[in-house]
Amino acid sequence: MDFVLFVTLAALITSSATAGPVLSARQHEPQGRIGSVLGKAYSVDFDRWPYGRYSSEAASADFGDVSGWDADRTIISGGRLRGELEPGKIGGAGGTLARINVVRGTEYEMQYTVNFHSQFQWSRGGKLGWGFGIGDGAGGCTKADGDGASLRLMWYTDDNARTYFRPYLYYAAMPGRCGDSFGLRYPPMEESLKVSTNYVIYMYVRSNTGQNKDGWAVIKVNGVTLLDTPVQWTDNNAKRSITNLVFHNFRGGSQDYWASDRVGYIYYDNFSVKRFG
Repeated sequence: MDFVLFVTLAALITSSATAGPVLSARQHEPQGRIGSVLGKAYSVDFDRWPYGRYSSEAASADFGDVSGWDADRTIISGGRLRGELEPGKIGGAGGTLARINVVRGTEYEMQYTVNFHSQFQWSRGGKLGWGFGIGDGAGGCTKADGDGASLRLMWYTDDNARTYFRPYLYYAAMPGRCGDSFGLRYPPMEESLKVSTNYVIYMYVRSNTGQNKDGWAVIKVNGVTLLDTPVQWTDNNAKRSITNLVFHNFRGGSQDYWASDRVGYIYYDNFSVKRFG
């Protein structure tokens, strides 16, 4: 794609996100595999489901090719998806790690709303919501090997008891073993995330070519830019495609102090995703 044309397109995408939700109106019927129609939003809300466990069959009806869904830790409540975090546990043992295969592409955006329950205990932090998997994917504090990458979001509580969102990226030549946050946070330094508050999460990802740093990552929260940076996701052109979405809802970290002594609930709604390339 011509560089000037791409920059113009990316600017339109990200600037419109700043103004608020930019993706199409919610749908209530399965629309085929995510990304199958170029430039058309694939949208899911949870209004059609009654209160109760959100089964693997229901998740597949909404999202298509889903694996790893845990119905014991996901509930429909008030027209929203409620993810449960079990007390005293971290990682997949206490939450949900699911994968949604999508049409392979080189450019995607997504948007969804997240809300922490009024009695949510922040503890140290964890991973939440939907994210993108590239190539073979990467995670688990195993340094990316150039064949896979990921773009996710986490919440984190620092030593000053302030809680905020951080980017969480795995990519080729990343500086450490665990996901890179680039030292960024939302909200600003003297503020913390709040319970019972809607946060609109926007993500944009573009694949890189070869060993070039011409990929891209954007994360916005309520229209405020958290991350906007070029990225070399992979160093293998055969692995450059965006291949899946992840849905992660768990505490951790690898140490036990990331756990909480009480059950936690995080609500999700108004999911939408679109492929551009």
